[in-house]
Amino acid sequence: MSIALDLDYHAHADRPSAGRVSLVGQTKPQLRETLMGIGLDEREARMRSSQLWNWIYHNGVTDFDRMTNIQKGFRQKLSDTFLLDRPEIVTEQVSIDGTRKWLFRFRDPKNPLLPPVDVETVYIPEEDRGTLCVSSQVGCTLTCSFCHTGTQKLVRNLTAGEILGQVLMARERLGDFPGGERPTDGLVPAPRGSGGSEGDSRAITNIVMMGMGEPLYNYENVKQALLIASDEAGISLSKRRITLSTSGVVPFIEPTGRDIGVMLAISLHAVRDDLRDILVPINKKYPLKELIEACRNYPGLSNARRITFEYVMLRDINDSDADARELVRLLSGIPAKINLIPFNPWPGTNYECSTSARIEQFADIVNRAGYASPVRTPRGRDIFAACGQLKSATERLSKKERDALTA
Repeated sequence: MSIALDLDYHAHADRPSAGRVSLVGQTKPQLRETLMGIGLDEREARMRSSQLWNWIYHNGVTDFDRMTNIQKGFRQKLSDTFLLDRPEIVTEQVSIDGTRKWLFRFRDPKNPLLPPVDVETVYIPEEDRGTLCVSSQVGCTLTCSFCHTGTQKLVRNLTAGEILGQVLMARERLGDFPGGERPTDGLVPAPRGSGGSEGDSRAITNIVMMGMGEPLYNYENVKQALLIASDEAGISLSKRRITLSTSGVVPFIEPTGRDIGVMLAISLHAVRDDLRDILVPINKKYPLKELIEACRNYPGLSNARRITFEYVMLRDINDSDADARELVRLLSGIPAKINLIPFNPWPGTNYECSTSARIEQFADIVNRAGYASPVRTPRGRDIFAACGQLKSATERLSKKERDALTA
């Protein structure tokens, strides 16, 4: 069912922002330098940046006037100079299974005259956790043949602030900030998970970079956003509760483990190069041998920090017993979990989901080889929120169109 929104939730995007800089998404050093740029000395900038960090990420405020441990005059200066912006919510839907999908709208931070862009973000509640599926790009360059997102051309990368904005807005809507009020707009209450070093009971306990786009083609912004999300003084999610999923951008796999330190998921989907070239065309650039070798060398890899290999089940394409045995051989020696994903249909696709019996037989072969291979229960299919179904209507402008709008 679709949920009608109060207009107040559009207010974040409607406030005049000319000349004001967003503080959301800035690292602590960047935040200190930003404050020094308006006249604070280094010592005060350090103190104020810690205060702002706590208010933005821990308490989730969007109004400087609510920052009660900052003098009123300075709060006004901050309000006149900076933004604590969140995305506008275009639509919000709740599935019959409790899954929620938001269509978030962003303005281009460097070119406010350009049309806004839309991305989809999904919240999946379960008994022991609540997972937020976050987008990293508007559209995608990878054109994976079974994925609906891949039919939308890349419009642009999201900034670190826009990636975090999805998390902050979702927490706001779920009443997930400490001391925050729960929504009173008729939404089904979000179950509380069991996560967070704050010792609280959260609605959002896990983040997965599995929404629109390829995260490793937007590496620097994703890195910055995830390091902020895992900072213990802010959103404070354990890095073991953050998973980055890639289709196999091999050069950035090792830096992901070394510099971000989050859990890794690989969109595998085929065990032969000829088939993976069709299903996941980036395989032509980074074939299976290179991808698997990068996985074997992933920093921090252990039985406690396994790599998740995602495998969408496509009827008569990649679901044979021979495919299952080759999958086991391919991943031999890698601490891994294999997520078997029933294909989620979308308008215009030529693929069908494997039968339940075929998926069970495939899973049995993988299980007998010693790998955990849970079959992912499709969530949010009725609102097109399931894996591989996300897409927005935003189209990439030509250079001529962009130049005309910014002239």
